[in-house]
Amino acid sequence: MKQVMRVPALALWFACALSAADLARGIREALDSSPSARAAFWGIQIVETDSGKTLFQLNENRFFVPASNTKLFTTALALVRLGPDHRFQTTVRLGPDGSLSLVGGGDPNLSNRAIPYRMGPTTGDPLQAIEDLADQVVAHGVRRVVGDVIGDDSAYVWEPFADAWGVGDPLWEYGAAVSALTVNDNSFTLLVKPGPGEGAPATISLVPPLEFYQIDNRVRTDSGVERKIHLDRDPGSMQLHIWGTIPKGDRGLRQSLGIDDPALYAARALYDALTRRGVEIAGRPVAHHLFPDEVEDLKAGSPPLPISGEEVARRSSAPLVDDLKITDKVSQNLHAELALRAVARARRNVGSFEAGAEELKAFLAEAGIDPEAWHLMDGSGLSRLNLVTPATVVKLLRFMYDSPARENFISLLPVGGRDGTLSSRFVETPAAGRVHAKTGSLSHVSALSGYLERGDGTWLAFSVLVNNYNSRTAEVRGIMDRICNLILE
Repeated sequence: MKQVMRVPALALWFACALSAADLARGIREALDSSPSARAAFWGIQIVETDSGKTLFQLNENRFFVPASNTKLFTTALALVRLGPDHRFQTTVRLGPDGSLSLVGGGDPNLSNRAIPYRMGPTTGDPLQAIEDLADQVVAHGVRRVVGDVIGDDSAYVWEPFADAWGVGDPLWEYGAAVSALTVNDNSFTLLVKPGPGEGAPATISLVPPLEFYQIDNRVRTDSGVERKIHLDRDPGSMQLHIWGTIPKGDRGLRQSLGIDDPALYAARALYDALTRRGVEIAGRPVAHHLFPDEVEDLKAGSPPLPISGEEVARRSSAPLVDDLKITDKVSQNLHAELALRAVARARRNVGSFEAGAEELKAFLAEAGIDPEAWHLMDGSGLSRLNLVTPATVVKLLRFMYDSPARENFISLLPVGGRDGTLSSRFVETPAAGRVHAKTGSLSHVSALSGYLERGDGTWLAFSVLVNNYNSRTAEVRGIMDRICNLILE
């Protein structure tokens, strides 16, 4: 009979202590690996999900701007409060006054995006959802509209931009306006290519090809210079200014830009689709918003009244969990904001940021998180006024790990070396396929928080938040990735 060697408990504890000491030493060496890393402000906490044992922590109770790690809070809230199978409804209604209303219900994916999520570029018509609704309207027998075509996004209060966003954010796709009627992520793609000859204006085209802004094109073709193209639009303006130079033979500029009145844009898209199908329309495309001063209490309300008018078309969304995967894996700002307002409307009868913030506060209290340990001013992380601690993030991660939503929540996160914003990180390293984490990035801010799966099947929750660095983001991310691999070695 083979003799079994019994290892004293103290020796086992000592071995674990040495392992923890080696991990701490490796992390501190990584943080000291460059002057820029040493000058940055780092916050780290690494905890075993089951035992709660802390393996390493640094500045774990200090505040950091989390960037898109904010989406961990928003998507966790939406998944728990609404459930993975929640769906959104978009309808078209013929009003008693003869108007035709496209009524948004908060569906984030009236677009050509692949659902369920998969890697790769999107293909097809970005306005296909509008085309499908137009087909239904015509099939219902509508041949003439005596009133306006209305884009109605009143399911959510008209608060298109968070108070703490930058004044220039709405110009770009990542800062697109928040609306219950969202078409093609409330954005369009601007294509700028060389003109036909020297000194000619650049050629401008749009995807989708629906004119919304007036474009002041002052880009000139000039083979003697490098491409330098600038864009600008004043807040609330309908004129987009483009100026600069583009050389002959240049491949061109492709830029995704935000739309600041999505309901009006959607109305124009439906108007265009119907007129191409021969429908006569006496009115024009207009938007209908629910303004904050029309709401008695932005934190809670009464159940909404039934929507008036005859329903002539309907589109049901994919299950919520499919959109939350898109939100976290590609870090889609608009979808995170929409998720927060969806919870607000479902739980507090008013689709406002304020109601969403109240629901988030209640949810985090249920998770045992101190209200003084976080401060979030939006649902996406674009705001620089957001503050969390690494310990707060880890507590949320452990709460979700222990909840019935565990598998769905982990499935939302990018996987190292596999998909989403981590597809090109951790490739051919011990952490490949074993890091499930949300990234975050703003100027001088980087974040990575989520889960690590050990080789023995146990899991860790971790948060690495970095603020105030003045080096290349790739250098900071490299140190983050090194830390994750150290944990799993």
